[in-house]
Amino acid sequence: MKKIVLIVSFVLVSMGMAQAAYILIPMDNSQKNHLKAYGVAYYVLRNNLEIDWLLNYRGGSFAFKDLTIFENECSIRGVSYEVIADVQYQSIQNEIANPEVNQDIVKLQKAPKIAVYTPKNKTGPRMEKSALALPWDDAVTLALTYAEIPFEKVYDEDIIEGKLPLYDWLHLHHEDFTGQYGKFYAAYSGADWYKADVEMNEAMAHKLGFKKVSQMKLEVAKRIRDFTAGGGYLFAMCSATDSYDIALAAEGVDICAEIYDGDPADPQMNSKMDFSKCFAFTNWKLVTDPYHYEYSNIDATETRRVAKEHDFFTLFDFSAKWDAVPTMLCQNHEQVIKGFMGQTTSFVKSVIKPEVLVMGENKALGEARYIHGELGKGTWTFYGGHDPEDYQHMVYDPPTDLALHPNSPGYRLILNNVLFPAAKKKKQKT
Repeated sequence: MKKIVLIVSFVLVSMGMAQAAYILIPMDNSQKNHLKAYGVAYYVLRNNLEIDWLLNYRGGSFAFKDLTIFENECSIRGVSYEVIADVQYQSIQNEIANPEVNQDIVKLQKAPKIAVYTPKNKTGPRMEKSALALPWDDAVTLALTYAEIPFEKVYDEDIIEGKLPLYDWLHLHHEDFTGQYGKFYAAYSGADWYKADVEMNEAMAHKLGFKKVSQMKLEVAKRIRDFTAGGGYLFAMCSATDSYDIALAAEGVDICAEIYDGDPADPQMNSKMDFSKCFAFTNWKLVTDPYHYEYSNIDATETRRVAKEHDFFTLFDFSAKWDAVPTMLCQNHEQVIKGFMGQTTSFVKSVIKPEVLVMGENKALGEARYIHGELGKGTWTFYGGHDPEDYQHMVYDPPTDLALHPNSPGYRLILNNVLFPAAKKKKQKT
């Protein structure tokens, strides 16, 4: 990578940026591969060149100085692009600047360093045949891999050792921060992978000085909270959303039944939750049955009544010039996104804190799918569901092949969040 950066820098200097042309990567329906387009954008940032993110222009297109190395990269990755003259790009900029038009330009300046919170025993290329691997995958890991965006894996020990400040962006997926092992006991307590997961987590908790896994997970959740408040970007999907808030609210209260931690749960747990510690949710109730595959009434999976062919959610249309952050996070070539399920599918709107920004919802069902908020100097985004291109991804199902879904609007929302930290912060308009 250092060699590539040196080559690009040399070319830029030698040309003196005299080549007055731009590469425009359209992100509307003319784009052959939306997902890999994000990878090209990340590649350009890694080579120390700024990108203009053209919010609401042709689906949220990217533009940057034309260099042969970037044209080649687009061609190799199968990404549609256009080479336009400087005068053409100036015309586009003038069009976007029109106050009557709901568009804007945000500068992307530096490739964010990305971490994915994932256990060592998650299914992967080296563990697919192992009976001890957790038999499910991670949509964000799939998206990053397919888009060719580099990331590093971190887990409990790394976070307790204080490694989070090394990263800009952190993803949490199908995780359980409550210490109940995903509440898989009723269905899978006899499975080898379940037993191995319990053994691994208990060993790590003891190694790190905790008596219980729930105590270790709480400390991890608090470290993630501090990372976010300090300026980090947090993105979570599926059960990592509600189980995370539940863990924070349950600090000091035993919500784990004896089958999970060896002693009884507090029968008064629901009256002892501290909702002020939650990122997104308030006034919810825990599901106290340890055999019930659900954490709380935050999730609408069991109460929603909608057929697959009618399961959609709608993205909100924000003002690009005034609300750049949610506009960036909602960039897409489709405004109506097909729904998909997960252990946590969607969020009941009545338990979402009033200050939380809802960016995608199914209004008829009274549920939010895509929400966002600020904490200290940082931000967080929660996205309900497990896999945007697998409606009901089950344990043991194979990973989704994104080569079959290169234009997935649901996966685009994930990759919007990946590039979001690269954006130059704009001064608040008054």
